[in-house]
Order: sequence, then structure tokens, then C-alpha cells
Amino acid sequence: MTRMVFVHGIGGPRNVERESGDWSAALAAGARKAGDQRFADQLARGGAVNPVFAYYGDLFFAAQAQEHGIGDPADDDQARLVLQLLQEITESLLTKTTDARERLVLAHAQSMFAPAARPQGPGKLVGRCLEVAATLLSIPGVRRAGQWTSARIMVGNLSQIARYLRRGDPDRHGVSLDRRARERVVTALGDGADVVIAHSLGSVIAFEALEEFTGSVGLFATIGSPLAMRTVVLPRLRARPPQCPEAVGRWLNFWDHDDIFTGRPDLEKDFLPNSRGIAPASSPVVAERLWTHSAAEYLSTLDVGGAVAQSVFLPETPPS
Repeated sequence: MTRMVFVHGIGGPRNVERESGDWSAALAAGARKAGDQRFADQLARGGAVNPVFAYYGDLFFAAQAQEHGIGDPADDDQARLVLQLLQEITESLLTKTTDARERLVLAHAQSMFAPAARPQGPGKLVGRCLEVAATLLSIPGVRRAGQWTSARIMVGNLSQIARYLRRGDPDRHGVSLDRRARERVVTALGDGADVVIAHSLGSVIAFEALEEFTGSVGLFATIGSPLAMRTVVLPRLRARPPQCPEAVGRWLNFWDHDDIFTGRPDLEKDFLPNSRGIAPASSPVVAERLWTHSAAEYLSTLDVGGAVAQSVFLPETPPS
């Protein structure tokens, strides 16, 4: 049996069973595009391929987090990290778009990061985050990429990245939120996995969980990953210097040109190989739609579906 672990990204509460089914269906579609009908059928039927969904999203919606509104940054330090994420997203978009209107919108957003434009006083940075997010969401592709219907939802989702990297929010036993999230992934891994597919913030959590994992993982596939975002994410990773986890036998990183979270997509430029010489190998996907970021959009590409299918050994089905 092939053991596969899915690790989700930022967003609201999830129906784990439904989302796991959606990921499996999307991956099966990608495998079919790549010509691997057998793997696609196994995913659809279940049995030979056993996907496990590592869910940690509820940790961000604990009662203590609701004191600050629906995902609002808890304080100015956290809001500052969100503002830095927004700035890196803005600068990345400016390097990608040639559309005149989009460039005007992005230039306006960029002006909000200047020192003279920074608001003063407690809580003012949250308001600035919301202003920048509202400006970025006037670009239709940005709104679609994150499936954000409001600036508050966008800021709330980005706050999850900031909260994880702050290494705070301890529970009643003093265990930080980031540690609890990694424990969810380690539990899903069990003794080991043939494939781990991690999306968005989930790629950060899975990467750090695999650092301390003593089992083995055949393929670590990251999709829409912000691991190399130099302002906030990369310098705050626990591994110094960052390198491929020892547990990983192969690391494939997939990115889309329009993905707002993959401004620096070539992870091999920032992550060292492990002791066996395994390093991340990054490659772009050919998505059917512009502004790809959702996990399903990545998984349904022939690039991701084909690569995962090729890495999985399925025993021949005995004749009936």
C-alpha cells in the first residue's frame, strides 16, 4: 500500500474528509493528463493508495485567537510581519506583470510601505494591513488566487503565516502553536510515507516537521510554497542554514508564474542538500488558469500529477 500524506495551507476551517477527497480527485486528474491511468484509478478507488490528511487549521481558530477578531493580527509585532508579507507579495507582482493598470495599483500599494507612510500608535498597523490588502484585491487575479472575498479575510489568512513563525500562542501546557502544528504532521506520517504533498503554509510546517522526523519519506512535493520568501519566511525557519531534511529521499518543488506566494520559486538556491546529496528541484507548472495558488489547481496539472504517479510503485493487480 502506498502511504500518502497531504498537508494543507492557509485558510478557514475545513471538512477534512471532503478536502482529502478533493485533493485525491485533483491528483488523479493530473495523473490522467500525464498518461498514468492506473495511478489515477487507484486514487479514485482507494485501497492501494492511502491518503492521510494532516489537518492543523483548527489551531488558528482556538478561542484565544477570536479575541482579536476573525484572524486579525494579535498585536503590532504580528501585524508588522503581515505588512512585510504584503510588501514582498507586492514587489513580486511588480516584477511579473506588464499590465498598465495593475502596475498603477501595485505602485500605489508600494507607496504605503514607505517610512513616511507608516502609521503611528497601537493597533494602527492592522489598519494599514487592511488598506494594502484592499488595494491588492482590486486586481482580480489576486482576489481569485487566494479566494479572498475581503481584505480582512486576506489579512487573516496571512496572519496564520505570521502566527506560526512567531513561535508563540502556547496552549495550557505551554506548547507553542507551531509545535502543535508540526505534531499533527508527524502524527499523520506515522512510521513514514511514500509521498508527502504540502501546500502553501503547509510546506513550511511539513518542512520543519520533517527536520526532526526519524522515519523516511520517499517524495516530498511542495506546491505553491512560500519557503523562500526572504523577508519573513526564510530567515525565520528553524533550520540554520536551511537544508533538505535527512528523512527525504527526493524533493520536488512546483510553482506557477502567477502564484503570489512563490516570488522566489527556485528553492535549490536557498536550501542546501542533505547528507545524501538530496536537494530541492524546482520546476514551473503549466496550469489551465491564470493566478494559480489553490492546491487542487496544482495537483490537477500534468506536471504534479505525473511526477507523483511516477514516484509511486503500485503492485500489479492479480487477474480476477
